[in-house]
Amino acid sequence: MKETEKGEGGGTTKPEKDQSWIPKIIKKRVCTTFVEDSFSNGGLCQCGGTRGTHASVATGDYFGTAIVSQWDSAQHSSEYPTDAFGELEFAGAGKRHSHFLRLSCDSPPNIVYTLMTAHWGVPAPNLVLSVVEGGGKVKVKTWVREVLRQGLVKAAQSTGAWILTGGLREGVGRCVGEAVRDHGTAAPSLVNAKVITLGIAPWGLVQNRQQLVNPQGSFPARYYVQNTSRDTCCLDNNYQAFLLVDDGSVGRRGGEAGFRARLEEYISHQRTGIWGSGSIEIPVLCILIAGEATMLKQMDHSLRNSTPWLVLAGSGGAADLISEIVDDLSSAPSVSAASDGEGEVPSVDLRDQVRERVKKHFPSKTERETEKLTETALSICQNRELITVYHGEQEGPDDFDTVLLKALVRASKQRDPSGTSPYTEELKLAVAWNRVDIAKSELFNGDIQWKYSDLEDSMTDALVNNKPQFVRLFTENGLNILDYLTYQRLESLYSSLSDSSLAYMLLQRRLSERQISTGSMPSLSTVPDTTPFALPQSGLIKERPIKEFTLYEVSRVLWDILGDVCQPFYFAPLGLNDVAHRRKSLKKVNKLLQGQCLYREKCCFHPWAALYIWAVLQNRSEMAIFFWEMGGESVLSALGGCKILRELSKLESETETKLSMKELAQKFENLAHDVFSQCYQSSENRSFTLLINKSLVWGGATCLQMATAGDARLFFSHDGVQSLLTQIWWGDMKRSTEVWRLILAFFCPVFVYTELIDFREQDEPADPQQIFHGRDTDSLNGETIFSFTDIRHTEEEAEELNDLRSRTKGYTPGTYKCPFVVSRWRQFWSAPVTSFLGNVLMYFLFLFLFAYVLLVDFKPPPPLGPTTLEFVLYFWVFTIVCEEIRQFFCVGNRPLRQRMWQYIQDVWNKCDLTAIVLFIIGLCCRMFQSSYEIGRAMLCLDYMVFTLRLIHIFAIHKRMGPKMIIVGKMMKDVFFFLFFLGVWLVAYGVANQALLYSYDPRPDWILRRVFYRPYLHIFGQIPLEDLDAAKAGEVSCTNNVTLIDSGEEPCMNPHVNWLVIILLVIYLLVTNILLLNLLIAMFSYTFNKVQEHSDTYWKFQRYNLIVDYHSRPSVAPPFIILSHIHLFIKRKIRKIPSVKIHHFVLELTGKRANRLMTWEAIQKENLLTDQNKRQRGSDTERLKRTSAKVDSVLKQMVDIRDHDRRLRALELQVEYCSSALSWMVEALSQSNLIKPTRPPPKLRDPPPSSLS
Repeated sequence: MKETEKGEGGGTTKPEKDQSWIPKIIKKRVCTTFVEDSFSNGGLCQCGGTRGTHASVATGDYFGTAIVSQWDSAQHSSEYPTDAFGELEFAGAGKRHSHFLRLSCDSPPNIVYTLMTAHWGVPAPNLVLSVVEGGGKVKVKTWVREVLRQGLVKAAQSTGAWILTGGLREGVGRCVGEAVRDHGTAAPSLVNAKVITLGIAPWGLVQNRQQLVNPQGSFPARYYVQNTSRDTCCLDNNYQAFLLVDDGSVGRRGGEAGFRARLEEYISHQRTGIWGSGSIEIPVLCILIAGEATMLKQMDHSLRNSTPWLVLAGSGGAADLISEIVDDLSSAPSVSAASDGEGEVPSVDLRDQVRERVKKHFPSKTERETEKLTETALSICQNRELITVYHGEQEGPDDFDTVLLKALVRASKQRDPSGTSPYTEELKLAVAWNRVDIAKSELFNGDIQWKYSDLEDSMTDALVNNKPQFVRLFTENGLNILDYLTYQRLESLYSSLSDSSLAYMLLQRRLSERQISTGSMPSLSTVPDTTPFALPQSGLIKERPIKEFTLYEVSRVLWDILGDVCQPFYFAPLGLNDVAHRRKSLKKVNKLLQGQCLYREKCCFHPWAALYIWAVLQNRSEMAIFFWEMGGESVLSALGGCKILRELSKLESETETKLSMKELAQKFENLAHDVFSQCYQSSENRSFTLLINKSLVWGGATCLQMATAGDARLFFSHDGVQSLLTQIWWGDMKRSTEVWRLILAFFCPVFVYTELIDFREQDEPADPQQIFHGRDTDSLNGETIFSFTDIRHTEEEAEELNDLRSRTKGYTPGTYKCPFVVSRWRQFWSAPVTSFLGNVLMYFLFLFLFAYVLLVDFKPPPPLGPTTLEFVLYFWVFTIVCEEIRQFFCVGNRPLRQRMWQYIQDVWNKCDLTAIVLFIIGLCCRMFQSSYEIGRAMLCLDYMVFTLRLIHIFAIHKRMGPKMIIVGKMMKDVFFFLFFLGVWLVAYGVANQALLYSYDPRPDWILRRVFYRPYLHIFGQIPLEDLDAAKAGEVSCTNNVTLIDSGEEPCMNPHVNWLVIILLVIYLLVTNILLLNLLIAMFSYTFNKVQEHSDTYWKFQRYNLIVDYHSRPSVAPPFIILSHIHLFIKRKIRKIPSVKIHHFVLELTGKRANRLMTWEAIQKENLLTDQNKRQRGSDTERLKRTSAKVDSVLKQMVDIRDHDRRLRALELQVEYCSSALSWMVEALSQSNLIKPTRPPPKLRDPPPSSLS
């Protein structure tokens, strides 16, 4: 059903289509036969209603009523559409509404259950606690109230249970409502899940029920309750929902018992978890508190259906009777009391004993009624294994949830005595209730040896239903994740996603795409939540579409999210490693899925990473963090999770979910920052290797690539990352090299071979392959594994050396060594700082040439121009265009459209495209006489764009870079300011022009006076002769319309000159004072806001700049054309693959990769250990430990009091025995029956106490 819409009076209303289906399937019962009550003198029917409340048909059937002696609901009442349903608002009880429904006692329970869970929004239970009380007049004892308050409600909240009671403000139902109210009021911030209480009451017994009647439904119905201080049959406002069962009677109890039993039985066959994905059926436990004699029949019927019962001994009535009988028989032989006259007859002693118990607790019953109760009690004893007696006065309410667990486990043993281990059932119950504390204390305390098969189903239940504490518990106690996670189980985990989640919708889209490619429309296989019934038009049944997602859909979704940062996931098991085209991959996957799908039986490679990605896609914070802790490659995994969550947050439409995704992404970025900080403190060189190492788990991605894609600015601000970037920026030169030396070497390359440029010392091995293969002996705790010099040589020289080796005859390793002249030349010109400096110098020269051509040497169109310098300028721009084309094709491996979109996303690429387009337009226009001036204007504008491009060059500067970030943010404020300014400028300009000149048809002058002149007023240029007619002076003007049309100057209108002055004053007041100060305030706010994080933003942009110049050719335009020709020959003719397209990537394999991962895992463990120590030392954790100790002491004090009570009782018994023995001794000594042979023993004094 759709959500309610708020009405004017604060209530809610619903469209007719949302509520019209309820009366069609939900019925009520109305008495249709008036059966006269003999004790009412003909005024009442045996149903409890008066003669006036019956229809004429019911009272007119005199012949039928004459032969009827007993009223029966099934025979004498009929069903009609219900007229009471909707929401219930209790007057004076707050804004929280409850749901209610009047229904027939014969209503199908599946419809009602689906209505509550799917349409009322009541969460499906993990447990149902059905509290069966007396007739409402029983006074509840104080200790029973404490059990309900501290035991029942707390257990229901912790297990996610439903509490079923009568729902009326009387007896136990009222106590349960008050306990729920007090529990929610005491700690509302600590209770994540509300306690769900449902009231099932007879419709004819509810007071003020006419307030609920509305055939169209009440949204809400206002319900008034009088005299709430005493027990009444009014509805209790502490319940979430009410099922008002109608059997046609009025004022009679028990009409709801049959429907309640059928509802409990139906719920007991549903499964726990999301969409019934749990490993067990929903357990139902009936709790008997006090109770009348009629409760015995209801209990017997329920026990025949194998429903367990918990009896509160000492609460009175039927509860005391059953508890005493069960306690008496607990040590006796098994009783074989058969029902329905079958089987063995119970012994006479047992029957007499039970009869005495019945007479004791129900003395007012007749002899016949006593015999019936005795037979019922004997029948109950036959199933006493399903009954658990709880002595509340002795055991206390603290461990009530454990008592519930034991009662259900005991019942499960009785139902399935030959089944699996009883501990498995107990474990499934603990998982369903999410009570890891019970599992730790009762099941995983070291006494039970768990097998893999015992934990497998519970592990799946914990994963699907988001119970990370159990996942951690299982992995710590015998579950091997390598054996557990197969590809088939991974696909089932993805298929179990909630259909409201974003990940599910993305997978569904990819599944539909694959199914359409096969030529068949997507089909949905559905499993209904309930048993179907023949009312499809109601739309009541909410079906769960089961999507059988495969690894291909998962890999496609991850590819869409991660992009080309890494290779596609799960392509190896699908056999798609050599398939790049999407259509070919779809064809191959469809062919594979039509076969046996042998890959599904294989164990998943890197199971922790697979589960980590699965949890991140669902935005499950705690579970994702646990999988991150268990998996490897901690830094890259955290950055990968950050990337996935930030991409999902862009697609998420719900604000709350979007914020939670951003928070979790920031948490993972902080984890990556902290782990890398720990690594950097341990070893600088190892941490550098960690940043650029290709990952096998994440498809060949590196930490730097993933951090860039995930916009991890905090990670880039780390000193270790910046140190690596600085090392890359300077290449093989020392960082202390002055800039003037670089400039001098740039213009005079001979100085490269002198000591003017300082280079780092290198120990090059004879064979470059030793860079990788010569360091296997490094220990785990060594200081160095790989140096940056090794990495640089790997990138820059590997392509040339490999090509040379393949073409050199007789080559043997170690025979080639790069000459000093070549190596030093390459070291200088391959450094990004050299490329940057060359581009800056040549760009300044380009701008100087451009300005000179525009100002001095810009000749007319051919044949007089262009000049030689202008042709040089054209060639220079052509080389710039060639470089932009190279950058476009080197963006990545994506398709052309995505590559184009990624290229345009960069602001400076947009600037370059604008400058090139303007230059081409200006060049074409200046070649023709007719458009010469337009071309010159375009080139002038283009020069401005090329000059503004200088801002990007200064992004590398430590002081100017952050200021550029602030300026960029302030530009957004300027646009908002211009909007407000434009509104006032147009308003004032149009009014001013219309008041000053009554008629002026010249468009150019209108634009000047409406826009240009008001804009100049802001800066103080206010010519009074143009605004004040009195100060206009001798001006040649006319008011003749004909002359004005011919071009004469119109005269100003002097009549409303005073209004023009007033408007000018208001306009200057608003613009110069209000709007300008607003702009200053906006700038100040932006500056203060961005200044704190501007350094972080700048460091992130610095990486992009370094990557840009690292991938560029060493020579700047216009000489860059030589590098382009060189690259074309290498790539297209010599077929040497590019290395710089992968920005500083290092691939480790074998032992070296394992050592690096082990070292990273050790640093992560050190970090987690430090965090746990800090957390344990916090005030919150200390308070928790102190609270736990106090609770333990209180429990011990309770045990001490109990022992003290028992000792006092024992002392009384000993004293009694001593007195009786003394009396016996005295009596025997005075008689002559026995002649003593020795004197009686004397009472010795007790030994002195050690304290005396």
